[in-house]
Amino acid sequence: MRRPGLALVPLLVLAGGPALAQPVPAKPAEPPAAGAPAEKPAEPPAAPPAGEARDDDADAAGDSEGEAPAPEPPPRQPGRPGFTPMPLRPASGAAAPASAPKAKPDADEVYAEDWWSHARPVLELHGYFRVRAEVFHEFALGRIDAPNQALWPVPSDHLYNGMNDQYGAGATDASVRCTADEVGDGDDDTPPGAGSPPAQGFPCRNRTQSGANMRLRLNPEIHVSDNLRILAQVDLLDNLLLGSTPEGYSNEPGAGGGYSVVKRGGYAPLGAFDSNQSPPSAGINGYRDSIRVKRAWGEYLTPVGQLRFGRMPSHWGLGILANSGDGPDDDYQSTSDRIMLLTGVKSIDLYFVGAWDFPNEGATSDTLALPQAQPYDLAQLDDVDQYVFAVVRRLNPDLAKLALARGEVVLNGGFYVVHRKQLLANDTGGGAAGQCSSGAAALGCTSDEVSAGYVRRGASAWIPDAWFQLRYEKFRFEFEAVTIQGTIENTQPSGFDYRRPPGGKGWKIQQYGIATELEQRLVEDRLRLGFNFGWASGDPDVAEVVPGSGGLTPGTTGLQPQAGFADDTISTFRFHPNYRVDLILHRNMLTRVQGTHYFRPSVEYDFLREPNGQRFGGGFAGIWTRATEAIQAPGHQHDLGIELDFSLYYQAKDGALNDDPEKLGGFFTLLQYGVLFPLAGLGYPSLVAERIDQQFGAGSSETSSAQILRWYLGIAF
Repeated sequence: MRRPGLALVPLLVLAGGPALAQPVPAKPAEPPAAGAPAEKPAEPPAAPPAGEARDDDADAAGDSEGEAPAPEPPPRQPGRPGFTPMPLRPASGAAAPASAPKAKPDADEVYAEDWWSHARPVLELHGYFRVRAEVFHEFALGRIDAPNQALWPVPSDHLYNGMNDQYGAGATDASVRCTADEVGDGDDDTPPGAGSPPAQGFPCRNRTQSGANMRLRLNPEIHVSDNLRILAQVDLLDNLLLGSTPEGYSNEPGAGGGYSVVKRGGYAPLGAFDSNQSPPSAGINGYRDSIRVKRAWGEYLTPVGQLRFGRMPSHWGLGILANSGDGPDDDYQSTSDRIMLLTGVKSIDLYFVGAWDFPNEGATSDTLALPQAQPYDLAQLDDVDQYVFAVVRRLNPDLAKLALARGEVVLNGGFYVVHRKQLLANDTGGGAAGQCSSGAAALGCTSDEVSAGYVRRGASAWIPDAWFQLRYEKFRFEFEAVTIQGTIENTQPSGFDYRRPPGGKGWKIQQYGIATELEQRLVEDRLRLGFNFGWASGDPDVAEVVPGSGGLTPGTTGLQPQAGFADDTISTFRFHPNYRVDLILHRNMLTRVQGTHYFRPSVEYDFLREPNGQRFGGGFAGIWTRATEAIQAPGHQHDLGIELDFSLYYQAKDGALNDDPEKLGGFFTLLQYGVLFPLAGLGYPSLVAERIDQQFGAGSSETSSAQILRWYLGIAF
């Protein structure tokens, strides 16, 4: 997006490069008035007597009778010939004072670096607005699992046929919910046999969930000068589920902690009477406020490099470790509280980065009793200290385009190294605000109460990450490989399983991840062929936290424990959740690539592609996913599933960013459909499958395909 006209003048001044040190040339003399004799070019005009104004002085003063002549220019400053301070311009629409002197065209010379003493900050506003509608069908894969023992729980209004509940009392209690012609979705998948429900009166069957959400994201940029700016990111109605905050629904703090639902009023006594949407407010009618400030940081270009400080995005390589998540369809982000210096040798496009991060400072002194006080960190030894160093070679994008047009090879890449450690920790669960007897670092707890929950963590890790990119003409290959190597002395949030080196080896952390992307563009960039591969290390010694999941996911109960019969090494690597490869399995069920590897061929074609940014096209991707360690899969088999994803997209021509074909600008809409065919790894182990078939009837252990339909509507600016 081009800056407003106010910003163009300083940009033009800055574009002078070496000429910045030169004074602006004086304005040429005005031509003589009509009928006046022409001056002889060989003879300069005679200087006026002392105290008399020259003709050009009169012209500069407006040549009005009764108006005092312009005073002589102030004396020149030593070392800067021809310098005269620039008078401030009057406000728009205001007349200049009558006594304001006019600059002499042959005396005033303004240096470019002095422009910024009179410049005003320039505000740029970028971002997007989006609405996404989604339909999930059979995401439970037809499995017979307890609600808390499934990769994806069945819908709340679905017929629950758990292995330990064969349509007993629950069926009678639910008989008033649905009539005989309202049950299910027309597809009777009830398993036959003794466990079948009675002919009448059983809960509704529903295998589909649907909804829509929205977000307005603002990315303001305040440009103070060419080398100083402030940036931020603010989300309004962040992923608000449409219809989730009706007027009659609200909560209040409960007596024993948590929240309780407020009794409805007389004008909205039932949900069927709700006709208005209330703004979301955390703790009242939802978990999030209407406005969420996610980032704010400053950037200053010093003589030795760029200094960044504040809460800022973090991204590296393809994004499997650190991913800024700034795309219009993204949900997860890497955001760091950081002080960073970036410097390098621009002539060879080699850059060095050093950063000091603040991932976790532990409990602070912040309290509602002193709302205006400056909080401070209660302890030092519980801090998670993190340091980042990176060296990267990245060719300027404009130079890269020129090199590719000449048929040259463009190579980019670098190394990113993170070191983090923590000595003490208070990760105790339980307790609520004001209830600190459990030792948890809850809001409002005193220093002594927080101290009671400390345990020795003794965690230390090195995280090196290598990234490489090769581009030649229309071909691109990218590769990222990362490993996490470290130890941890105590893995328990409270209590201990303490193993301190060197007497004990401690718990080891050894994780590995690899991602590659290949892309070939053809037919004037209309056709894009791709092949992606990714691999995340698994763990053969992991405990199955969620029964039936096999151990691919850690659940929601903290660190996934070891089973205790192997090497006590935590080795399941998990990609950043914003690095997406499909629509169903990794994006929704597993929430990320973790303990799996995949193969993903794809094709996209723009049926319409105009220079003004207008596009219409479609794409297809096939994803074959396998578990890295078979024991982690629910069915104890490597093959998890094959997913087929289809898409149609359209971008209008009215966007402010459409001058760059690689950027999304203006109105954009996307329609996606995906289907997942589960394989043996998403089924049951053989012995469990036999027991299910015996209990519920033949074929009950077979899984069903899952489907998704997504519609994206957005405006980028």
